[in-house]
Amino acid sequence: MLPFANMSGDPEQDYFADGMVEEIITALSRIRWLFVIARNSSFTYKGRAVDVKRVGRELGVRYILEGSVRKASGRVRITAQLIDATTGTHLWADRFDGLMEDVFDLQDRVALNVASVIEPVLQSAETSRSVARPTTDITAYDLYLRAYATHLSAGPQSGGALQLLDQAIERDPYYGPALALAAVCYGRRYTLGGSEDREADEGKAAALARRALQVTADDPAVLANAAYALTFLGEDIGAMIALVDRALALNPSFARGWYISGTLRLLADQLDTAIEHAENSLRLSPRERVGWAHYVIGAAHFFSQRFEEAVPKFLLTMQEDPSGTTCYRILAACYAHMGRLKEAREVVARLRVITPNVMPTVRLLRNPNHRELFLSGLRMAIGETE
Repeated sequence: MLPFANMSGDPEQDYFADGMVEEIITALSRIRWLFVIARNSSFTYKGRAVDVKRVGRELGVRYILEGSVRKASGRVRITAQLIDATTGTHLWADRFDGLMEDVFDLQDRVALNVASVIEPVLQSAETSRSVARPTTDITAYDLYLRAYATHLSAGPQSGGALQLLDQAIERDPYYGPALALAAVCYGRRYTLGGSEDREADEGKAAALARRALQVTADDPAVLANAAYALTFLGEDIGAMIALVDRALALNPSFARGWYISGTLRLLADQLDTAIEHAENSLRLSPRERVGWAHYVIGAAHFFSQRFEEAVPKFLLTMQEDPSGTTCYRILAACYAHMGRLKEAREVVARLRVITPNVMPTVRLLRNPNHRELFLSGLRMAIGETE
């Protein structure tokens, strides 16, 4: 599904058009017989003139959905067309008009019509189970879309996203996706740094994640994000894996869910499974990350002492996110264990430009052998620099 064009005449409304696409992708992803590419990959084509046949080949999909969104004076218009990417044939096109308060119904109608064209026999029963909405408050939904548009790039400094999420939750205290995403932001800040009050952030992350699980029992994103946040806080890893497994059973095409599952399997010392699930995430989102999937794969190789296989994965992760300090540390440790101390020193020097804190906390690593492998390698790298 390609990004929809924002026809509102205001570039600031891009987030709304993007959020509209995200909601339609979510509805389509819950139809179990559909393989749906994640938003982050399809959005690499945003703002570009595209050849649908080429897009189909690059993403490995048969159908392309494209369209536009116009939001003005309290009304919304969605236009959409479905194209067979193998032939370039237009299969279906339609326009959907309604008031802003009808936006959720409009999204569901788009998903329903797309599914009906792809597979008339199965669409009715499957899609009818996918249309439950987590909120009816348009403003809360709008705030959530704004937060979601930036939270992955916010790192530990998630203040902007959190302010928006706090407003959304204030308007709808039972809005599961906003609760779970806020829990992730607080949990990341607690774990990765940037917190002014770690104890307060820990308490907020736990409370928000648990409330999200109480109010939303069958939303894959809520289940996975809540499990992810609670893992930051040291919750039982087996129970958190079970939550993510449930999310993936509900939506097997959920790329971020597979990434989170890979992360949790890594922490639980299920290294081969961690690699498999992270690779599933990359298969579903081949063009853009939904998390540090390459890092998960590299770390699984590292803890299995397959250092040569780990290095290129860490280098890919650093290319995707040069500010991620954890990757510098484990790459330095990896080089040190390989005897490549000069390269280990160079990585530590690059790390010091980003942060003065070279030695990490490793409380998330449940296996003491993993902790020692990581820390001993990093000590060797630091010892050569001081």
